[in-house]
Amino acid sequence: MRHLLNTLFVTSEDIYLTLDGENIVANRDKTVIARYPLHTLSGIISFSYPGASPALMGACAQRGIALSFCTPRGRFLARVTGEANGNVLLRRAQYRAADDPNQSCRIARTMIFGKIHNGRWSVERTRRDHALRVDAERLKVVSDQMKALLPQILQAGDLEQLRGLEGVAANAYFGGFEEMILGDRDTFAFDKRSRRPPLNPTNALLSFVYSLLSYDCAAALESVGLDSYVGFLHRDRPGRSSLALDLMEELRPCVADRFVLTLINNRILKEEDFVRQDNGGVFLRDDARRTVLKRWQERKKETLTHPYLGEKIPWGLVTYLQALLLARYLREDLDAYPPFLWK
Repeated sequence: MRHLLNTLFVTSEDIYLTLDGENIVANRDKTVIARYPLHTLSGIISFSYPGASPALMGACAQRGIALSFCTPRGRFLARVTGEANGNVLLRRAQYRAADDPNQSCRIARTMIFGKIHNGRWSVERTRRDHALRVDAERLKVVSDQMKALLPQILQAGDLEQLRGLEGVAANAYFGGFEEMILGDRDTFAFDKRSRRPPLNPTNALLSFVYSLLSYDCAAALESVGLDSYVGFLHRDRPGRSSLALDLMEELRPCVADRFVLTLINNRILKEEDFVRQDNGGVFLRDDARRTVLKRWQERKKETLTHPYLGEKIPWGLVTYLQALLLARYLREDLDAYPPFLWK
């Protein structure tokens, strides 16, 4: 079983990362600020513009440590990768499946089925646990709409039809998302999903956490030997990790959305944790981003029983195990890809 290691988040904008033996060194104005052993890390995400030394990038590539660079606002810039991992036959199988519309649809619809199932279960969980604090009837309507779409998704004959059904489900889900917000509803009011830029604090949180989840999915896919840039639902686009976006679909409601709801409902973040720009965009402040990253790491250490494998694992390994199951399906060790169905 793979061990869950740490991810190092570099949130200060003026940090330059270097290598010293088997340690990563954080420098500010040529002064050493901190040191971290490489063997304890599975990934590094830098929100700093200075970047990292070529020696460190090479060491990360050799050791399979995912090193990603983002803007201070969290927009993805680049990721360091070394030689392709795994059997070349696995990637050839992945490329053949991606080039086959029927095979792509077969894989994508199981992922979207998982997404809608998990989103509906999240709605039902709120109805059950907070019946006296929410509009239970409104959430029941949302749940019923999503339930009705599940058999249609399994019968979808092509990717365009599948995208249409997923869009209908997403509209229903986000149409009731505000009802699951139990914290400060004035600050975290939510009417619809908005991106580039996010237009309110809830959307700012969702966008930032989705970015974190996509990094984890890309690293997991590469670690099992798959090409994170060649997807099935999300088609090829230069610079986009399409397969990582595919994999994270089924994990959005139970991993990312529930995490965001926890931050809001437990009043961990407040209005002053966000900055509002003249163009209407809303973003996390630096201190708030550190709080989110700390809680994200803590969340990944919590355990659950994997619904397909029946093993007790940390949440942080879910992306890796789903990537492994996808690889096994592409190798024809499994009859179908089993999506993560949250219970």
